[in-house]
This record gives sequence, C-alpha cells and structure tokens, in this order.
Amino acid sequence: MVRNVHTRRFPVSADRLVSLLDTLGTPHDRLWPVADWPPTRLDGPRTPGTPAGHGPVRYVVEEVSPDRLRCRFTAPAGVDGHHEFTIDGGALTHVLEASLHGRARLTWPLFFRPLHDALLEGLLDRAERDLTGRVARPVRWSPYVRFLRALGKIGSRVGRPAAKLRT
Repeated sequence: MVRNVHTRRFPVSADRLVSLLDTLGTPHDRLWPVADWPPTRLDGPRTPGTPAGHGPVRYVVEEVSPDRLRCRFTAPAGVDGHHEFTIDGGALTHVLEASLHGRARLTWPLFFRPLHDALLEGLLDRAERDLTGRVARPVRWSPYVRFLRALGKIGSRVGRPAAKLRT
C-alpha cells in the first residue's frame, strides 16, 4: 500500500484556498504547474463520474465538496486507489493512497513517485505564489527527476488542444 502526502500551510483563509482549488483542471487553472508538467484536464463538469487526467495518469472524479476533491485512478494499470486534495483551515493537502499490482510495483518507486513528488511540490509552490505573492523555498528538481523528465520528454502542452480523456 502506498500513502504519499504533500501539505503546505498558508497564512490565508480556507475560502481563498477553496477558490484556488476550484480552478484546478479548468482553462483558468491557477494551481496546476502547467509551465513544467502536462496539464490536468477534466472531460466535463467537476461532478462525480467525470473522467480526468494528466499525462499517462487517468482518473474519474469521485467526490466533490468545497474542501475536498477526490478522484479514483483508472490508469495506469496496476494502480488501484485514489488521490485527493483537501483544505483544512489554511492548509492544502494532497494525499495519494493506492495498492500496487504487477508492473506498477516497480514503476511507482522508480518512475512515478519521484515525478509525482516534484509535480506536487511545484503545485504547492504555485499555490504559495498565488496566495502570498512569493515562494519562500521553491522546489528544486533532483538530478534523477531531471533525468526522468528528459528520458520521457515530459513537458507542458499549454496551447495545444486537449484531447478527450478516455477511462
């Protein structure tokens, strides 16, 4: 079982975090680090059952409330679980919980986890910049993350039309 948690506390009201989270996956996304990563897309309204994803990762919206957005993974194969954003006071938290099967037992620790961690810290940096106007300690990619990104030619597709997501 994998449990991966990223959280950051901000000197703002929960309402400001809710407003920021509401932009996730929209054309006016202020949270996702689209300059460095493939954008996250929702294939419809933010309601349970809506397909979504970014890069090779696919999920379906499972739960939506002002202080929570939970999605269940549909791809890659071998990843059974969910990821969610929650807001508690001035804290924004992302939790990924999943059981891994088959190749995912190898690809998660070697490939997906380092990239996921870098992406989530970049997302929290972006939240900090939006909410406070600056980032106290910006994320720095490790040499391994830079190697993986170069190997997979990972980058943003900003400006390119979004394809419909299939789950």
